[in-house]
Amino acid sequence: MARKTGKRRVEMIAQAVQSNPGRRAGYIAQRLGLHRSSVMRSLPALEEAGILLAEDGRGRLFYVGRRKS
Repeated sequence: MARKTGKRRVEMIAQAVQSNPGRRAGYIAQRLGLHRSSVMRSLPALEEAGILLAEDGRGRLFYVGRRKS
């Protein structure tokens, strides 16, 4: 059974990516005190919450914005 990512964690990750554009998941995880895999597993939850991120070919994350309702 898959774990659900908490809303608080999703918001923390989104804020960290927005504050640190172009950083990889490992850097974001380190800043938040999480494992890299926790950040990577949370990416689909971010999209489900309407938080849009982009990942380039080098694995760098960028905050795009929030999906409009």
